[in-house]
Amino acid sequence: MRKFWLAAAAAALTVVSCNNEKDPFLIGQGQVGNLSKTVQVKELDSVFALDSVVKIAVTEDQIVAGGDVEIYDKAGSLLLVLTPHAPKADTNTIQTIRIVDPRFKTEKGLTADGTYKTIKENYTVSDIYSTLSSVVVNLNETDVYVVIDKAQLPESLRYTSNKIEATQIPETAKFKFMMVSWDQEEKAEE
Repeated sequence: MRKFWLAAAAAALTVVSCNNEKDPFLIGQGQVGNLSKTVQVKELDSVFALDSVVKIAVTEDQIVAGGDVEIYDKAGSLLLVLTPHAPKADTNTIQTIRIVDPRFKTEKGLTADGTYKTIKENYTVSDIYSTLSSVVVNLNETDVYVVIDKAQLPESLRYTSNKIEATQIPETAKFKFMMVSWDQEEKAEE
């Protein structure tokens, strides 16, 4: 009988410890997996110790790269593209994150390969900005925003710069990009 209770206690501890583990792919307020908005560029190698961190060099010929940092998993698949607040400074924190790998998701199920239906069912849209070829959808109460290619919209909305309403975006519209933005102003307020 004593062995039974010891086994039951061990099983309970295992379940409790498994529930306390941090999901390395969860996107929450101020965090993307193991990355938080306070992490500096110089700390990325330790945060992503099991992955490959590739810092894109900024030269006059590569202005577009802007000092981005790409994170790859061990299999060589691109997970994230990080953009620091200012290129070339190791003490800067991350400003934007492009979520590439669909394993990263919010608690409400929003992923990089998702559709507008997930937004419509789980989030409140704060703003929608129309660009020449895309629509940027900002969400309330989250750091996440998505970019939808205008090719996913009805033809009457593809070639206009007029304001697009949330109700005009079809549920089947796929995301071109899923992004997380950590503004420096927010950091100064904390």
